[in-house]
Amino acid sequence: MTPVVSLHDAELAYGSRVLWSGLDLQVQAGEFVGVLGPNGAGKSSLLRVLLGEQPLRHGRALVCGEPVHRGSPLIGYIPQHGALAPDTAIRGRDLVGFGWDGHRIGISLGSRAKKDAVQRAMQTVGATAYADAPLSMLSGGERQRLRIAQALVTRPRLLLCDEPLLNLDLHHQREVAQAIDRVRRLEGTAVLFVTHEINPILPLVDHVAYLAGGKARVGTAEEVMRAEVLSELYGAPVDVLHHHGRIVVLGGDDSATPGHDHHHEEAHEHG
Repeated sequence: MTPVVSLHDAELAYGSRVLWSGLDLQVQAGEFVGVLGPNGAGKSSLLRVLLGEQPLRHGRALVCGEPVHRGSPLIGYIPQHGALAPDTAIRGRDLVGFGWDGHRIGISLGSRAKKDAVQRAMQTVGATAYADAPLSMLSGGERQRLRIAQALVTRPRLLLCDEPLLNLDLHHQREVAQAIDRVRRLEGTAVLFVTHEINPILPLVDHVAYLAGGKARVGTAEEVMRAEVLSELYGAPVDVLHHHGRIVVLGGDDSATPGHDHHHEEAHEHG
């Protein structure tokens, strides 16, 4: 079976600065991969590579067996959490519909195909109850469900999630992560999930891609989230503690290694 995502000996650099190199990653249909790492390690940049927005310096990147390119209908993308104007009147179903025909406010739903696609996407993520509610009246978790539905409206093969849990409380983090997990199980969608906190997705991930120190390590959470593995990536001593089903990563130098409970991360990554 052709992998949904295939990266072979991939290297990404900005000028003389190498973000990561030697990255080999294959993601099959229905797999959930967590993308982890410290500030500026190139996690969001990995998504931009697959979106065709950032070329590799070396290696190759394929989506469904084809070279990556901009505007692929095979890819759904959930960008980092964006603020809304407090008086916005856009309804939930309008936001989801933008995934079908672009971000144009004030248009009608139009075709039956679009209406059906919007309804199906909202059902998939459990958002039909507030389909007609203004976004300004919804919680952060509810709005994030709608953003997931928007990314799914064209039934993509690959779902790229850039910090979808950012600024959500633990309850809504769990709800959003489970909604994405439901999508990949029902639709067979491959998921790449960038996050600065592994614990909300730890029960869901099939594999982890950890980017740090210009290097990458891919494997199961048990294989990657180990002191010796992360110490090698960071080039500095790192401790990994397991406590009541949670992973806590500790380093002696907060500027070089992740902080408590894996929270030492970027809110927005510039590469």
